[in-house]
Amino acid sequence: MRFNVATYAFRRLGTLSVLDEHERTMAFAELALGQIRSLRQTAVPRNYEIWYVYATGYNSPLNKIINETLARNGKLTEADLEQIYETYLSHIKTTDRIDRVGARVIGEIDDVMRLLADALTMSTSYDVNLVGASERLATAENGDQVKAIVESLLHATRQMRNTNKALEERLMLSKTEISSLQQSLEAIRAESLTDPLTGLGNRKYFDRSIEIAVQNAIASGEPLSLLMFDIDHFKSFNDSYGHLTGDQVLRLVGISLKQSIKGQDITARYGGEEFAVVLPNTALRQALTVADHIRRAVMSKELKKKSTGEMLGRVTISVGVSMLKPGDDTDSLIERADACLYAAKRAGRNRVVCEADPEYRAETSTQVA
Repeated sequence: MRFNVATYAFRRLGTLSVLDEHERTMAFAELALGQIRSLRQTAVPRNYEIWYVYATGYNSPLNKIINETLARNGKLTEADLEQIYETYLSHIKTTDRIDRVGARVIGEIDDVMRLLADALTMSTSYDVNLVGASERLATAENGDQVKAIVESLLHATRQMRNTNKALEERLMLSKTEISSLQQSLEAIRAESLTDPLTGLGNRKYFDRSIEIAVQNAIASGEPLSLLMFDIDHFKSFNDSYGHLTGDQVLRLVGISLKQSIKGQDITARYGGEEFAVVLPNTALRQALTVADHIRRAVMSKELKKKSTGEMLGRVTISVGVSMLKPGDDTDSLIERADACLYAAKRAGRNRVVCEADPEYRAETSTQVA
Protein backbone atom coordinates (compact mmCIF):
# COMPACT_ATOMS: atom_id res chain seq x y z
CA MET A 1 0.00 0.00 0.00
CA ARG A 2 1.11 3.57 -0.64
CA PHE A 3 0.85 4.61 2.98
CA ASN A 4 3.49 2.03 3.98
CA VAL A 5 6.04 3.71 1.76
CA ALA A 6 5.13 7.09 3.16
CA THR A 7 5.25 5.81 6.72
CA TYR A 8 8.73 4.41 6.12
CA ALA A 9 9.85 7.73 4.66
CA PHE A 10 8.44 9.64 7.61
CA ARG A 11 10.32 7.41 10.05
CA ARG A 12 13.52 7.96 8.09
CA LEU A 13 13.20 11.65 8.85
CA GLY A 14 14.12 10.91 12.45
CA THR A 15 17.66 10.10 11.32
CA LEU A 16 18.12 13.40 9.52
CA SER A 17 19.21 15.38 12.56
CA VAL A 18 22.13 16.81 10.57
CA LEU A 19 19.75 18.85 8.41
CA ASP A 20 19.22 22.42 9.44
CA GLU A 21 15.75 23.58 10.45
CA HIS A 22 14.91 24.88 6.98
CA GLU A 23 15.72 21.59 5.29
CA ARG A 24 13.89 19.60 7.96
CA THR A 25 10.69 21.61 7.64
CA MET A 26 10.86 21.56 3.83
CA ALA A 27 11.24 17.78 3.96
CA PHE A 28 8.17 17.52 6.20
CA ALA A 29 6.24 19.80 3.82
CA GLU A 30 7.20 17.75 0.75
CA LEU A 31 6.15 14.52 2.41
CA ALA A 32 2.85 16.03 3.54
CA LEU A 33 2.05 17.26 0.03
CA GLY A 34 3.18 13.95 -1.43
CA GLN A 35 0.76 12.07 0.77
CA ILE A 36 -2.08 14.42 -0.16
CA ARG A 37 -1.22 13.86 -3.81
CA SER A 38 -0.92 10.07 -3.56
CA LEU A 39 -4.26 9.74 -1.73
CA ARG A 40 -5.87 12.30 -4.07
CA GLN A 41 -7.10 14.50 -1.25
CA THR A 42 -7.93 18.19 -1.47
CA ALA A 43 -4.89 20.36 -0.68
CA VAL A 44 -6.71 22.50 1.87
CA PRO A 45 -4.94 23.84 5.00
CA ARG A 46 -6.64 21.29 7.27
CA ASN A 47 -5.38 18.29 5.28
CA TYR A 48 -1.91 19.80 4.92
CA GLU A 49 -1.70 20.32 8.68
CA ILE A 50 -2.79 16.75 9.38
CA TRP A 51 -0.11 15.29 7.11
CA TYR A 52 2.57 17.73 8.22
CA VAL A 53 2.01 16.76 11.86
CA TYR A 54 1.97 13.11 10.77
CA ALA A 55 5.31 13.63 9.02
CA THR A 56 6.93 15.09 12.14
CA GLY A 57 5.84 12.10 14.23
CA TYR A 58 5.27 14.35 17.24
CA ASN A 59 1.62 13.37 17.68
CA SER A 60 1.70 9.60 18.05
CA PRO A 61 -2.08 9.14 18.64
CA LEU A 62 -2.74 10.94 15.33
CA ASN A 63 -0.23 8.74 13.51
CA LYS A 64 -1.74 5.63 15.07
CA ILE A 65 -5.33 6.39 14.02
CA ILE A 66 -4.23 7.33 10.48
CA ASN A 67 -2.25 4.12 10.07
CA GLU A 68 -5.11 2.03 11.43
CA THR A 69 -7.68 3.72 9.17
CA LEU A 70 -5.50 3.34 6.08
CA ALA A 71 -4.78 -0.29 6.91
CA ARG A 72 -8.50 -0.98 7.32
CA ASN A 73 -9.96 1.08 4.44
CA GLY A 74 -7.02 1.93 2.20
CA LYS A 75 -8.04 5.60 2.21
CA LEU A 76 -9.14 8.50 4.37
CA THR A 77 -12.52 10.04 3.60
CA GLU A 78 -13.35 13.70 4.22
CA ALA A 79 -15.30 12.61 7.28
CA ASP A 80 -12.24 10.70 8.53
CA LEU A 81 -9.98 13.72 8.02
CA GLU A 82 -12.43 16.04 9.73
CA GLN A 83 -12.78 13.70 12.70
CA ILE A 84 -9.00 13.29 12.98
CA TYR A 85 -8.51 17.05 12.89
CA GLU A 86 -11.22 17.71 15.49
CA THR A 87 -9.96 14.96 17.80
CA TYR A 88 -6.19 15.31 17.57
CA LEU A 89 -5.41 18.87 16.43
CA SER A 90 -8.15 21.45 16.95
CA HIS A 91 -8.17 21.16 20.75
CA ILE A 92 -4.39 21.70 20.82
CA LYS A 93 -4.82 24.97 18.92
CA THR A 94 -7.56 26.04 21.31
CA THR A 95 -5.39 25.18 24.31
CA ASP A 96 -2.47 27.15 22.87
CA ARG A 97 -4.66 30.19 22.30
CA ILE A 98 -6.09 29.97 25.81
CA ASP A 99 -2.56 29.70 27.20
CA ARG A 100 -1.50 32.81 25.28
CA VAL A 101 -4.48 34.80 26.55
CA GLY A 102 -3.83 33.52 30.06
CA ALA A 103 -0.21 34.63 29.84
CA ARG A 104 -1.32 38.11 28.82
CA VAL A 105 -3.74 38.26 31.77
CA ILE A 106 -0.95 37.23 34.14
CA GLY A 107 1.31 39.87 32.56
CA GLU A 108 -1.33 42.53 33.16
CA ILE A 109 -1.75 41.47 36.77
CA ASP A 110 2.04 41.50 37.31
CA ASP A 111 2.29 45.03 35.89
CA VAL A 112 -0.53 46.30 38.09
CA MET A 113 0.95 44.60 41.16
CA ARG A 114 4.30 46.30 40.53
CA LEU A 115 2.57 49.65 40.18
CA LEU A 116 0.61 49.02 43.38
CA ALA A 117 3.83 48.14 45.17
CA ASP A 118 5.38 51.43 43.97
CA ALA A 119 2.28 53.32 45.10
CA LEU A 120 2.42 51.61 48.50
CA THR A 121 6.08 52.57 48.89
CA MET A 122 5.24 56.16 47.95
CA SER A 123 2.34 56.21 50.41
CA THR A 124 4.59 54.93 53.21
CA SER A 125 7.19 57.58 52.35
CA TYR A 126 4.48 60.25 52.35
CA ASP A 127 3.31 59.16 55.81
CA VAL A 128 6.87 59.41 57.06
CA ASN A 129 7.12 62.92 55.56
CA LEU A 130 3.90 63.98 57.26
CA VAL A 131 5.07 62.73 60.65
CA GLY A 132 8.45 64.42 60.19
CA ALA A 133 6.85 67.67 59.07
CA SER A 134 4.57 67.64 62.09
CA GLU A 135 7.54 67.18 64.43
CA ARG A 136 9.56 69.92 62.69
CA LEU A 137 6.63 72.34 62.78
CA ALA A 138 6.34 71.85 66.53
CA THR A 139 9.93 73.01 66.98
CA ALA A 140 10.08 75.63 64.21
CA GLU A 141 11.45 78.94 65.49
CA ASN A 142 10.84 81.29 62.54
CA GLY A 143 8.91 81.79 59.33
CA ASP A 144 11.69 80.55 57.07
CA GLN A 145 11.74 77.17 58.79
CA VAL A 146 7.95 76.90 58.52
CA LYS A 147 8.14 77.86 54.83
CA ALA A 148 10.76 75.15 54.15
CA ILE A 149 8.61 72.54 55.88
CA VAL A 150 5.51 73.53 53.88
CA GLU A 151 7.44 73.46 50.60
CA SER A 152 8.72 69.98 51.45
CA LEU A 153 5.15 68.85 52.12
CA LEU A 154 3.95 70.36 48.84
CA HIS A 155 6.70 68.53 46.94
CA ALA A 156 5.79 65.23 48.60
CA THR A 157 2.10 65.84 47.92
CA ARG A 158 2.74 66.50 44.21
CA GLN A 159 4.73 63.25 43.98
CA MET A 160 1.95 61.37 45.70
CA ARG A 161 -0.66 62.91 43.41
CA ASN A 162 1.36 62.00 40.29
CA THR A 163 1.80 58.44 41.55
CA ASN A 164 -1.92 58.10 42.21
CA LYS A 165 -2.76 59.54 38.80
CA ALA A 166 -0.40 57.08 37.07
CA LEU A 167 -1.91 54.23 39.06
CA GLU A 168 -5.45 55.29 38.15
CA GLU A 169 -4.58 55.54 34.44
CA ARG A 170 -2.84 52.16 34.48
CA LEU A 171 -5.76 50.54 36.26
CA MET A 172 -8.14 51.92 33.62
CA LEU A 173 -5.92 50.55 30.85
CA SER A 174 -5.73 47.17 32.61
CA LYS A 175 -9.49 47.11 33.01
CA THR A 176 -9.89 47.67 29.26
CA GLU A 177 -7.21 45.13 28.39
CA ILE A 178 -8.57 42.44 30.71
CA SER A 179 -12.09 43.05 29.39
CA SER A 180 -10.74 42.55 25.85
CA LEU A 181 -8.93 39.38 26.92
CA GLN A 182 -12.12 38.11 28.53
CA GLN A 183 -13.94 38.63 25.25
CA SER A 184 -11.13 36.75 23.48
CA LEU A 185 -11.57 33.82 25.85
CA GLU A 186 -15.31 33.82 25.23
CA ALA A 187 -14.67 33.87 21.48
CA ILE A 188 -12.20 30.98 21.77
CA ARG A 189 -14.68 29.04 23.87
CA ALA A 190 -17.48 29.65 21.35
CA GLU A 191 -15.18 28.71 18.47
CA SER A 192 -14.15 25.49 20.20
CA LEU A 193 -17.82 24.49 20.34
CA THR A 194 -18.69 25.53 16.76
CA ASP A 195 -18.45 23.53 13.56
CA PRO A 196 -16.51 25.83 11.21
CA LEU A 197 -18.17 24.58 8.02
CA THR A 198 -21.85 24.96 8.97
CA GLY A 199 -21.68 27.40 11.87
CA LEU A 200 -23.73 25.00 14.01
CA GLY A 201 -22.59 23.53 17.29
CA ASN A 202 -20.02 20.75 16.95
CA ARG A 203 -20.01 17.29 18.54
CA LYS A 204 -18.45 18.60 21.75
CA TYR A 205 -21.19 21.21 22.00
CA PHE A 206 -23.86 18.58 21.36
CA ASP A 207 -22.48 16.18 23.99
CA ARG A 208 -22.42 18.91 26.64
CA SER A 209 -25.79 20.40 25.73
CA ILE A 210 -27.80 17.19 25.55
CA GLU A 211 -26.52 16.06 28.94
CA ILE A 212 -27.71 19.31 30.51
CA ALA A 213 -31.02 19.18 28.61
CA VAL A 214 -31.72 15.60 29.70
CA GLN A 215 -30.89 16.39 33.35
CA ASN A 216 -33.17 19.45 33.26
CA ALA A 217 -36.01 17.47 31.67
CA ILE A 218 -35.74 14.70 34.27
CA ALA A 219 -35.67 17.24 37.12
CA SER A 220 -38.64 19.27 35.82
CA GLY A 221 -40.69 16.40 34.41
CA GLU A 222 -41.05 18.26 31.11
CA PRO A 223 -40.89 16.39 27.79
CA LEU A 224 -37.75 16.39 25.66
CA SER A 225 -37.32 15.10 22.12
CA LEU A 226 -34.31 14.43 19.93
CA LEU A 227 -33.99 14.56 16.14
CA MET A 228 -31.12 12.71 14.45
CA PHE A 229 -30.84 13.06 10.69
CA ASP A 230 -28.36 12.76 7.89
CA ILE A 231 -28.16 13.72 4.24
CA ASP A 232 -29.44 11.15 1.76
CA HIS A 233 -26.88 9.84 -0.76
CA PHE A 234 -24.25 12.26 0.52
CA LYS A 235 -21.38 10.04 -0.60
CA SER A 236 -22.62 10.16 -4.18
CA PHE A 237 -22.50 13.98 -4.08
CA ASN A 238 -18.84 13.82 -3.07
CA ASP A 239 -17.99 11.10 -5.58
CA SER A 240 -19.85 12.74 -8.47
CA TYR A 241 -19.18 16.43 -7.92
CA GLY A 242 -16.22 16.65 -5.53
CA HIS A 243 -15.73 17.56 -1.88
CA LEU A 244 -16.30 21.27 -2.41
CA THR A 245 -19.82 20.51 -3.58
CA GLY A 246 -20.18 18.15 -0.62
CA ASP A 247 -19.23 21.03 1.66
CA GLN A 248 -21.83 23.17 -0.09
CA VAL A 249 -24.47 20.54 0.70
CA LEU A 250 -23.49 20.56 4.36
CA ARG A 251 -23.70 24.36 4.46
CA LEU A 252 -27.12 24.25 2.82
CA VAL A 253 -28.41 21.91 5.52
CA GLY A 254 -26.82 24.12 8.19
CA ILE A 255 -28.61 27.19 6.80
CA SER A 256 -31.92 25.32 6.72
CA LEU A 257 -31.48 24.32 10.35
CA LYS A 258 -30.67 27.86 11.47
CA GLN A 259 -33.77 29.12 9.70
CA SER A 260 -36.00 26.40 11.15
CA ILE A 261 -34.83 26.18 14.77
CA LYS A 262 -35.31 29.00 17.26
CA GLY A 263 -35.18 29.77 20.96
CA GLN A 264 -33.92 27.16 23.41
CA ASP A 265 -33.66 24.37 20.82
CA ILE A 266 -30.14 22.99 20.31
CA THR A 267 -28.69 22.34 16.86
CA ALA A 268 -25.39 20.60 16.11
CA ARG A 269 -23.44 18.81 13.44
CA TYR A 270 -23.14 15.38 15.00
CA GLY A 271 -20.42 14.19 12.63
CA GLY A 272 -19.85 13.82 8.90
CA GLU A 273 -23.20 14.30 7.17
CA GLU A 274 -25.22 13.60 10.34
CA PHE A 275 -26.92 16.35 12.36
CA ALA A 276 -28.83 16.52 15.63
CA VAL A 277 -31.51 18.75 17.14
CA VAL A 278 -32.46 18.68 20.82
CA LEU A 279 -35.96 20.00 21.54
CA PRO A 280 -36.52 20.81 25.23
CA ASN A 281 -40.11 20.99 26.48
CA THR A 282 -41.28 19.30 23.28
CA ALA A 283 -43.44 16.16 23.09
CA LEU A 284 -43.20 13.59 20.32
CA ARG A 285 -46.05 14.92 18.17
CA GLN A 286 -44.57 18.45 18.18
CA ALA A 287 -41.12 17.04 17.47
CA LEU A 288 -42.45 15.22 14.40
CA THR A 289 -43.87 18.50 13.11
CA VAL A 290 -40.52 20.23 13.60
CA ALA A 291 -38.67 17.34 11.94
CA ASP A 292 -40.92 17.39 8.88
CA HIS A 293 -40.61 21.18 8.67
CA ILE A 294 -36.82 20.84 8.55
CA ARG A 295 -37.05 18.05 5.98
CA ARG A 296 -39.25 20.21 3.73
CA ALA A 297 -37.02 23.26 4.23
CA VAL A 298 -33.94 21.33 3.09
CA MET A 299 -35.77 19.79 0.12
CA SER A 300 -37.07 23.20 -1.02
CA LYS A 301 -33.56 24.43 -1.82
CA GLU A 302 -32.09 23.48 -5.18
CA LEU A 303 -28.35 22.88 -5.25
CA LYS A 304 -26.22 24.66 -7.83
CA LYS A 305 -22.54 23.95 -8.45
CA LYS A 306 -20.76 27.22 -7.84
CA SER A 307 -17.88 26.66 -10.27
CA THR A 308 -20.07 25.89 -13.30
CA GLY A 309 -23.57 27.04 -12.41
CA GLU A 310 -24.81 23.50 -13.09
CA MET A 311 -28.07 22.65 -11.31
CA LEU A 312 -27.53 19.48 -9.29
CA GLY A 313 -31.06 18.87 -8.04
CA ARG A 314 -32.45 18.89 -4.53
CA VAL A 315 -31.01 17.59 -1.28
CA THR A 316 -33.10 15.37 0.97
CA ILE A 317 -32.64 14.16 4.52
CA SER A 318 -33.84 11.22 6.59
CA VAL A 319 -34.85 11.92 10.18
CA GLY A 320 -35.19 9.79 13.30
CA VAL A 321 -37.14 11.09 16.30
CA SER A 322 -37.15 9.86 19.90
CA MET A 323 -38.61 11.25 23.12
CA LEU A 324 -37.20 10.95 26.65
CA LYS A 325 -38.91 8.20 28.66
CA PRO A 326 -38.90 7.39 32.38
CA GLY A 327 -35.67 5.62 33.23
CA ASP A 328 -33.93 6.98 30.14
CA ASP A 329 -30.44 8.38 30.01
CA THR A 330 -28.72 10.32 27.25
CA ASP A 331 -27.31 7.24 25.54
CA SER A 332 -30.64 5.43 25.30
CA LEU A 333 -32.33 8.55 23.92
CA ILE A 334 -29.64 8.87 21.21
CA GLU A 335 -29.72 5.14 20.41
CA ARG A 336 -33.47 5.19 19.76
CA ALA A 337 -33.27 8.30 17.59
CA ASP A 338 -30.40 6.71 15.67
CA ALA A 339 -32.39 3.51 15.16
CA CYS A 340 -35.32 5.59 13.88
CA LEU A 341 -32.95 7.34 11.48
CA TYR A 342 -31.75 4.04 10.03
CA ALA A 343 -35.35 2.87 9.79
CA ALA A 344 -36.14 6.00 7.76
CA LYS A 345 -33.28 5.25 5.40
CA ARG A 346 -34.29 1.62 5.02
CA ALA A 347 -37.84 2.69 4.28
CA GLY A 348 -36.75 4.76 1.28
CA ARG A 349 -35.14 7.95 2.67
CA ASN A 350 -36.51 11.51 2.60
CA ARG A 351 -38.87 10.78 5.47
CA VAL A 352 -39.33 11.12 9.23
CA VAL A 353 -39.61 8.03 11.43
CA CYS A 354 -40.27 8.03 15.18
CA GLU A 355 -40.22 5.24 17.75
CA ALA A 356 -44.01 4.89 17.52
CA ASP A 357 -43.88 4.04 13.79
CA PRO A 358 -43.97 0.49 12.39
CA GLU A 359 -40.72 1.16 10.49
CA TYR A 360 -38.92 1.62 13.82
CA ARG A 361 -40.37 -1.59 15.25
CA ALA A 362 -39.28 -3.44 12.11
CA GLU A 363 -35.79 -1.97 12.45
CA THR A 364 -35.42 -2.99 16.10
CA SER A 365 -36.82 -6.49 15.49
CA THR A 366 -34.31 -6.94 12.65
CA GLN A 367 -31.46 -5.90 14.97
CA VAL A 368 -32.63 -8.34 17.66
CA ALA A 369 -32.91 -11.16 15.14
